[in-house]
Amino acid sequence: MTDTPGVRWLAPGACLLEGFVALDAQAALAARCRELVDADTGAYVPIVRGGKSMRVRMLCLGRHWNPRIYAYQDVRGDFDNEPVPPLPADLADVGRRAAAAAGFAFAPDICLINWYGDEGRMGLHQDKDESRASIDAGHPVVSLSLGETARFLFGGTRRRDAVEPLLLKSGDAFVFGGPARLRYHGISRILPGTAPTSVAGLGRFNLTFRQY
Repeated sequence: MTDTPGVRWLAPGACLLEGFVALDAQAALAARCRELVDADTGAYVPIVRGGKSMRVRMLCLGRHWNPRIYAYQDVRGDFDNEPVPPLPADLADVGRRAAAAAGFAFAPDICLINWYGDEGRMGLHQDKDESRASIDAGHPVVSLSLGETARFLFGGTRRRDAVEPLLLKSGDAFVFGGPARLRYHGISRILPGTAPTSVAGLGRFNLTFRQY
């Protein structure tokens, strides 16, 4: 677990891969995300249990995460009951390659695409609704950023643990698995005007890959 150029370890099992997606490839990937979120079965603003709207637009591929019951489903049970769009193999491969760069074997079958506008946020939370077998195995979550820079908070396994802030820039991947798999994390703010020219004006896309 030694830092190398472009790889920064924050904790055992958690590392930042700076510029994982090359600048010249970011525009095509962002355009693909835009196409997916704007499709007929595209992104929507989720409402969590308790009735509060999230501050992102979300699209699930492979399996749908239902924010009303905090569980995965084969249909979008909290929204339109439509079948979940599949996870394209080429997108899954991006998540697999990022995990491999951090030393994890990974076969992602879920991708959540969240779109953040300038006022987008994500409160501190754990990603713990995947299968017990997946979590026990320490299969990672792979988070990929495109567009505007986000201020990311990475905490411990308890909500009250101290958090470490870091900036996730366009093209960066953040991988956390193994002993870091259930650490709290969130997005405290988006930094408008920070996206590279090729993806400027798109807001921020965040793709999180999981293995159910």
